[in-house]
Amino acid sequence: MPDVPAPSPHPVPRMLDLRVSKQILWIGRAVYPLANIARVYSFVLRPRRKEAVLRFLRYSAGTVAIAMLVMLPSLPALTLGGSDGQSGAAGYVVFVWLLAVGAEIFFLVEMLGVLTAGPQHVLAVETSGASTALVTSPDPRHLDQLVDQLSYAIEHPDTEFRVTVQGLTVSPRNYYFGDNVNMYGGSGNTGISS
Repeated sequence: MPDVPAPSPHPVPRMLDLRVSKQILWIGRAVYPLANIARVYSFVLRPRRKEAVLRFLRYSAGTVAIAMLVMLPSLPALTLGGSDGQSGAAGYVVFVWLLAVGAEIFFLVEMLGVLTAGPQHVLAVETSGASTALVTSPDPRHLDQLVDQLSYAIEHPDTEFRVTVQGLTVSPRNYYFGDNVNMYGGSGNTGISS
């Protein structure tokens, strides 16, 4: 059997080409027309640690409650039944608790993944539609320079450049992406109030 190397404890970020050519922004294999770019900015993407702990507690309470409800039909057999009924009911109870413990381990690993994740310096490219592209770099100054280059390319259509950045794959459920503002109507808007 061939030797299989152990996986690295931290995944190596994949490298992407970010280039502007002929009024089109390429990020890896994704294409964004420069005319459709609404906003380009850099920021620090922070994990939602508090929400991860609260989600773990909520899922844990739900798992225990469901396990108790699922076990209710077997309780009369355990307390009143003979030896045959007790062994079958006991096996059922053990099975339910093994499933509950397995679910708890899954929820714990998910929570620890968020708690141990560090903040990421990212560059976000938002389009006039619903899509947003995120790339990262260990150097936040590099991302700020990219913001300047992209804004210049939007204003000057003949601009072309190419750089290498790191791809970023995160779950939106685990990170803060900034303010969410929903406005309906056009009068009396006060902006974001704390």
